[in-house]
Amino acid sequence: MKKVLALFLIITLFWSCGEDLDDNISTQANVNFSLTHSFGDTEVTLDNFTDLDLTNANGEILNIERIRYLISRIELVKPDGVSYRLKDYNFTDLSDNSSYSFNGDISIPSGVYTLRLVWGFNEEDNIDAAYTDLNTASWNWPSMLGGGYHFLQFDGKYNVNTASPSPFNYHNGTAKKLDGTLEQNFATIELPTAIFVENTTSIELKFDISELFKNPNVWDLNVLDTPLMPNYDAQKMMQANVQSVFSIGEISN
Repeated sequence: MKKVLALFLIITLFWSCGEDLDDNISTQANVNFSLTHSFGDTEVTLDNFTDLDLTNANGEILNIERIRYLISRIELVKPDGVSYRLKDYNFTDLSDNSSYSFNGDISIPSGVYTLRLVWGFNEEDNIDAAYTDLNTASWNWPSMLGGGYHFLQFDGKYNVNTASPSPFNYHNGTAKKLDGTLEQNFATIELPTAIFVENTTSIELKFDISELFKNPNVWDLNVLDTPLMPNYDAQKMMQANVQSVFSIGEISN
């Protein structure tokens, strides 16, 4: 009887310890992002982005010379509204392959999330000359137009199928009204795709460049090519069109 009781106590102790160990197993996860780019169904990469003839929604055939853009306040959001800031901002330059990916700065609890981010900087973060790396990249927005930083620089030529191609400079940032007042022009983008996060999770964030020219505003480059930075109406059209450029691609754990 004593042996049976001793064995029972040993089994009970072992089971309790096992439960404690299970309780202490970390459920934290790490998240990293890869950025991929397309123009509709055409893949756009470091190797081909300056070589493509692309047709926008208005029928202009164009070439890309440069695309650089900034996103900030990159967060994963739980169904109950609790959010985790993974990255303060990321600056992507299509000519720099290393800028196509970034890691989250914190670990977060495993679970189901959606992604939220800010296009450009919001008013709180868009501080003139505040970010050394962006200053070095000549990413500043002109002080006469409100200062702070660009959200997008997209340069190229259109009507390249004609004898007289023309340049375009699709640059996005703070909007200046005709009366001189300034209007914040960032966009908060929320993607509804459910993302299950566990262990180390990799998220593909897809950027469809063609959306900049069509949704909801079909863009006529023959009218809106240069200069667009001081053009209030053009800036507000850009703000509307960026809402549909991002989507969630492949998710792997």
